[in-house]
Amino acid sequence: MAKVILTVDDSASVRQMVKFTLSEAGYSVIEAVDGADALAKLTAPVNLVITDLNMPNLDGIGLIRRIRANPACKGLPIIMLTTESQAARKLEGKAAGATGWIVKPFGTDQLLAVVKRVLG
Repeated sequence: MAKVILTVDDSASVRQMVKFTLSEAGYSVIEAVDGADALAKLTAPVNLVITDLNMPNLDGIGLIRRIRANPACKGLPIIMLTTESQAARKLEGKAAGATGWIVKPFGTDQLLAVVKRVLG
């Protein structure tokens, strides 16, 4: 059975590219438009969350904190996929519980390498 990845980004073009890349590699992808939408879709079991940082309604850091507050999601890997590259933002993400960080723009090979490393 394919591993399920929840991708969260307010940019439709980024969601489309991530979904295409992951689907071509054999993953099943669920899309969410922001953190609030992602929380609503986390009722289905997922193996990985890839989230943007800057989004309306609930940003990536807030989403990670909400996911980590749920004991059932304690070990769920979460990757930040964002234009933010400052060390302070990365530390904030790590403190919230992010597993990894990819800076946009990114290559599809880079995305797949990180996903494979995180999912084993």
